[in-house]
Amino acid sequence: MSGKIVNFYIAKDSQSEIQSVNEIVLLKDSGIFGDRYSVKKGSFSEQEGEIKPKRQVTLIEKENIDDLNILLETNFDYGLFRRNILVSNCDLNALVGKEFSIGNVVLKGIRLCEPCSLLSKRLNNKKVLKTLIGKGGLRAEIIQGGRLVLSDQIEIR
Repeated sequence: MSGKIVNFYIAKDSQSEIQSVNEIVLLKDSGIFGDRYSVKKGSFSEQEGEIKPKRQVTLIEKENIDDLNILLETNFDYGLFRRNILVSNCDLNALVGKEFSIGNVVLKGIRLCEPCSLLSKRLNNKKVLKTLIGKGGLRAEIIQGGRLVLSDQIEIR
């Protein structure tokens, strides 16, 4: 399987607007440099101890958001879903429990990133939750950090 990166998103804290960026730096055992979860300011950050792998980086499939927009007759921007990495042509659900690489970065899929009530509230649409079950993305642990750019490819190791 080979997928491609479509975009990157970060936010300084849980209340900040999400920012689209052309490159990111992933820090092993921490998160994305400049993102809320690497500095424990995300809505679901652990308050004590180290960042848990399940919150280091999140990915979502562009096709799932496109399908949701068609089904619900909406036009939600990809960034509104607040996942860090938007991918295309990649079955993220198949990466749970597996190591994969994006450029020189190595990640391990930890678990699905199911939609939560915060997303439904932010989008002001109750149908989003039900529609995105099993399609909300992937939480991943950073095994080997590094810099990612939009031209990087996704490969299973």
